[in-house]
Amino acid sequence: MAPSRTEKTLMAKDQVDSNKLHIAMFPWLAFGHILPYLELAKLFAQKGHRISFISTPRNIQRLPKLPPDLSPFINLVNLPLPSSSEFNLPNDAEATSDMSREQVPILKRAYDSLRDSLTDLLRSSKPDWLLFDFAAYWVPDMARDINLRNAYFSIFNAASLSFIGAEIPDTRTEPDHFIVPPKWVPFPSKIALRRFEVSKIFDDLSGGDGDVSVVYRIAKSLRGCDVVAVRSCWELESEWLNLMAHILGKPVLPIGQLPPTPYAGEVNDSWSTAKEWLDLQPKRSVVYVAFGSEVVLSQDELNEMALGLELSGFPFFWVLRGHSVELPTGFEDRTRERGIVWRSWAPQLKILGHESVGGFLTHSGWSSVVEALKFGIPLLLLTFTNDQGLNARLLEDKMIGYSVPRDEIDGSFTRESMAKSLKVVMVEEEGEVYREKAKEVSPIFGDMGVQNKYVDEFLAYLKSHSI
Repeated sequence: MAPSRTEKTLMAKDQVDSNKLHIAMFPWLAFGHILPYLELAKLFAQKGHRISFISTPRNIQRLPKLPPDLSPFINLVNLPLPSSSEFNLPNDAEATSDMSREQVPILKRAYDSLRDSLTDLLRSSKPDWLLFDFAAYWVPDMARDINLRNAYFSIFNAASLSFIGAEIPDTRTEPDHFIVPPKWVPFPSKIALRRFEVSKIFDDLSGGDGDVSVVYRIAKSLRGCDVVAVRSCWELESEWLNLMAHILGKPVLPIGQLPPTPYAGEVNDSWSTAKEWLDLQPKRSVVYVAFGSEVVLSQDELNEMALGLELSGFPFFWVLRGHSVELPTGFEDRTRERGIVWRSWAPQLKILGHESVGGFLTHSGWSSVVEALKFGIPLLLLTFTNDQGLNARLLEDKMIGYSVPRDEIDGSFTRESMAKSLKVVMVEEEGEVYREKAKEVSPIFGDMGVQNKYVDEFLAYLKSHSI
């Protein structure tokens, strides 16, 4: 007897469901990593795949609320760190934002200690794939022990990956080795750190703080994994993606730029207040200033930045959270009519999307770059730490961002150079190329059709290469 239409429908549904994957995700304990991983988890969930999103309890609690239609597909899994006393972690510290930069190596060692508990969790839950982050360089060996396919998902772009972790062993042992492009880059490149940038992160790069170095963690992750997924796209970085695939001899797949998608309950009073002020400003006249949750300005940096904003004459919206240093005397009084100093959480994506915003003064963190370029906002770059310098070189090279002139040794800048740079990016003829380029690349950073194409291609690879 032939199956009925209802039976055919159920059979088709079972067949489709059998093609869905169970993907575990294990990001590094920094919200600049956790949130892009969660964005990718949402995109997987939209396509019906089941996600086990693994992090520590306090980080799980601080995640934005998932949309109701996606929450059934994303299981938030708590994996507790050892007791604070075991690693001398500050109380309740489970992310880099909970501690000073000097304490982050302790967090990495605590993270490394999760290997056994993660192994037990994965052995019992049996996902099809594990996506892991750079810090968990030990995952490929662990995954092979339990017959689990694994992908290193890098929130760093391909140029940064190529610069940092393409070689084992890495022969760069001195700061000067990092201020020039690596020997393995065969084409003309400006991707390198500046001297003042290296001085801030050399211990991280080299392992001089007694920890396993960032260079080694990334290189080991790249070499050990089954496939590399990169927060990037062919339209921006084809030469770097091809170089990585050539060096590693394995697939290096762009995952798209992961522009933020809505979470539940995002509209709040903060946006209402900010919008009220932005609505009063002329179109494309406002400089938005924000440096993420972990950059802390020195008093000199704060002074020169404030006085540069004042000198530029532009309206500004400056997000200044968690700073104990003081603004220059009289600054807020003198700029009250044309500037906002915002001292709490700011709805950055909504601000950048407002038509009054004409430029973004940023630390070059890639998530902030993606959010701005989604709306075609030109970038003024002022780097501080981590991969920000490499991001800035890529943006400079592509004529998408313009960097504030700095002293090469100590990274200092002046109010005059800040004001001049703002004028270049916002209005001067010299900066027209940056304004036009930001508009030109907007689709590859913000178009969800482009984003979905990359996710579909990646999922097709995962399906065809599952065990």
